[in-house]
Formats: sequence, C-alpha cells, structure tokens
Amino acid sequence: MNPFRIAALLLAATAGLALQGCYTAPAPVVAPQRSVSERFEQSWQAARGAAADRGVRVTTEDRGSGTIRGDKGSSAVAITVITQADATIQVGFSVTGGDSYQDNTLKKELTQAYQRRMGR
Repeated sequence: MNPFRIAALLLAATAGLALQGCYTAPAPVVAPQRSVSERFEQSWQAARGAAADRGVRVTTEDRGSGTIRGDKGSSAVAITVITQADATIQVGFSVTGGDSYQDNTLKKELTQAYQRRMGR
C-alpha cells in the first residue's frame, strides 16, 4: 500500500472518531399544555358535533351546567360535559325513552362520533 493511501485512511478514521464524539441528541420538544377552558371547549364542540352527526335534534344547551339535551325519534338524549376536580373533562351520554336496543345503539353511535371528533 502506498504511503498516501495509508495517510488518507488514517485521516478518514481520525475524522470519523472525532465526529462521533460531537454528536448530541436533540432536546425533546414539549407540547404546550392547553388550559382547562380550552379542553372544555374542545369537548363541548365535539359533543355538539356528535349529536349533529347522529341526527339528534338539540333542544337546549346550558354551558354553565355542561348539559346538552335533545331527541331523536322517541329517544331523549342528554349529554354532559363536566370539568372534574383533577382538571380532567368527563363527557357522558344518556339515551332514554326509546326501546332498549334503539337507545343502546344511539348511545354507542354518539360515543363513537364524539371519539372521532376528538381524534381518538
């Protein structure tokens, strides 16, 4: 092997080792935390949208109590959006008045529509 080739290989190996010691992993990116009111608003809008998606006719909305009421056919629908003491948002669906199968199906459909709108 000629001396220039040996020198080039040594130089490349030295540079490779030197660069290896300079690598620093990128710092993790921390997503900004949304406020409770922002999370409540997102949940409220998703609940309203889920009702619309499933054909529920909304008759009353009361943000203060976190309640949306409506109906679909013979079924009465109540949706609650409540801020818990630990700052989580709890959303519940209640469907009554129709036959058991109809009510259970509508409740399941509302829950799925809500989850979709929340990106879950």
